[in-house]
Amino acid sequence: MRFAPVVALLEIATGLGIAIFWLLFFSVGIAPTHPPPGYFAFEYSFVLSDIALSVALLIAGTLLYRERPFGRNLSLACAGSLIFLGLVDFGFNARNGIYTTDLVDGLLAAGINLWCLGLGVFLVTNVSCD
Repeated sequence: MRFAPVVALLEIATGLGIAIFWLLFFSVGIAPTHPPPGYFAFEYSFVLSDIALSVALLIAGTLLYRERPFGRNLSLACAGSLIFLGLVDFGFNARNGIYTTDLVDGLLAAGINLWCLGLGVFLVTNVSCD
């Protein structure tokens, strides 16, 4: 695969980023300045799936870096998860004013959503199982 080292690095960095997000979420309480009703219930519903995605990204990136074929398959599964996560977050954030209530919160949320969608699409278009 032409982009294997780049993809591996992006997957590992994203897997670590997701893990760090949840560590900060539960330790220092990162949340929007003015969270909408239902914000915490929404976020808590993603803890298990995000942890699984984080682990899968770390494994996929490591396997790709070591040129193991299963890394490609796992990368494609992660791509679907990232696209789903980005779209679900976008839908919630857009409907609940996260992007417009506070500039910093909105930019951070938009950046995370765009990263998930962008990396997911990048993986789908640049990783193959053959």
